[in-house]
Amino acid sequence: MPEPHLLAIDVGTQSVRAVLFDPSGAQIALASAQLGPYAAPQPGWTEQDAPVFFDRLAEACQALWTRPGVDRQRIAAVALTCQRGTVVNLDERGLPLRPAILWPDARRIAGQPPIRGIWGPLLRLAGVADTVANFQAAAEANWIRERQPEIWSRTAKYLLLSGYLTHRLTDRYVDSVGCQVGYIPFDYKRQRWAAAGDWKWQAVRVEPDKLPELIAPGQRLGTITAAAAAATGIPLGLPLIAAAADKACEVLGVGSLSPETACLSYGTTATINVATDRYLEAVPHIPPFPAANPGAYNAEIQIYRGYWMVTWFRDNFGAPEVERAAREGVAPEALLDQMIESIPPGADGLILHPYWSPGVREPGPEARGAILGFADFHTRAHVYRALLEGIAYALREGKERIEARSRASLRRLMVAGGGARSDVAMQITADIFGLPATRPRIRESSALGAAIVAAVGLGIFENFPAAVAAMTHEGDTFTPRPDASARYDRLYREVFCPIYPRLRPLYRALRAITGYPP
Repeated sequence: MPEPHLLAIDVGTQSVRAVLFDPSGAQIALASAQLGPYAAPQPGWTEQDAPVFFDRLAEACQALWTRPGVDRQRIAAVALTCQRGTVVNLDERGLPLRPAILWPDARRIAGQPPIRGIWGPLLRLAGVADTVANFQAAAEANWIRERQPEIWSRTAKYLLLSGYLTHRLTDRYVDSVGCQVGYIPFDYKRQRWAAAGDWKWQAVRVEPDKLPELIAPGQRLGTITAAAAAATGIPLGLPLIAAAADKACEVLGVGSLSPETACLSYGTTATINVATDRYLEAVPHIPPFPAANPGAYNAEIQIYRGYWMVTWFRDNFGAPEVERAAREGVAPEALLDQMIESIPPGADGLILHPYWSPGVREPGPEARGAILGFADFHTRAHVYRALLEGIAYALREGKERIEARSRASLRRLMVAGGGARSDVAMQITADIFGLPATRPRIRESSALGAAIVAAVGLGIFENFPAAVAAMTHEGDTFTPRPDASARYDRLYREVFCPIYPRLRPLYRALRAITGYPP
């Protein structure tokens, strides 16, 4: 019998990718469909009509069938991995009631009622009352409930994007435990919906019957329906295996199963993730997220805008590179990398604090971005190098927080996401962390992680370690340069780390005067 193939569908922020793998982890074929542009009805809002995501999923799958080497009859299962924190309201017929609110959306709803009962004093005693208030203000369900009560009254199901697409594929209201990342009443420690009476039901006012049934990664969510098969070309009746959110699948897809290996994700949101079998809060009172292997966790630190900042720089300051790239048929980012190769580590004294969007708790909800050290000889190139260095500094800070909480030392870095394609970014990472930085051979790490979950779910491999050993493969490794690492270490400790404590009063003043961040 020919070996089975595994179809992984990766719904990211900018595109949907349909990727076919074999059990060795080899990528047989790939097709993608672009998602943008998103709607911004008001500044800071980010929305998209929910059916667009399924339409682009179908488009990517239909394009995949035209690729060489693709045999639909050999596909044994489908696995779906999605961007996190995007929510969809459906009516009783399963139709969207309003556009999906995407994870970058910055709307907030002030004046939420304080947590009642015994929970209120307990949360204040724990010092997290402000964090909970931020959670309440950012919860999309609370905004919809108050600002669009007619929508909420007609909402039969309130789903993450993964749950919506699962419903479109299987006609079932189910979702993977591994996809539950967002402002929802989820118990991250026990990896289930919060128990009755838990404060989360007060913080996010969602009725339990509006939420989907949760299925552990590796188990069946359902099978592909006739309607889904007609739209996508995926064979009728194929099992859809519960995978996990994109970051969780990415951690698995680079081969990280233990706390000794950190996964850096250089995507729209930059993150450092460490896989752990125990519940570990990298930042106190901020929970770890579900891993792609059931019952495990990913301790994570986020740089919310992350490598989106590369796009921000390109769009605002990179017109010469964009024009030249169009003429030469290359990516603008490759030309930006060339622009900074001759600039020494430390960007000739320029240092960037990369919090263009603030975090929930760390470094703080009032944080903003900053660039220090400008002199008359600095150029666009210096700013771009400082940007890449600033993201790496912030992730190193996350590494040290995780190490302090876990009491374990990270020994190696795996770097995934679009930013990992840059040799300059990879070398900066190795130098700033003082550790070897390796990128995986397969760039589609999230899709590969989803395929690994499907392979275990089908019984192709007995367990996740066996599947990871067979299906993940390392690519290029960048080793730290001693002189560069020594300079970066001083800049990190003596300049970068003190920035936030010293600027915090000014950030707070800016927030009080301007109202931003809200």
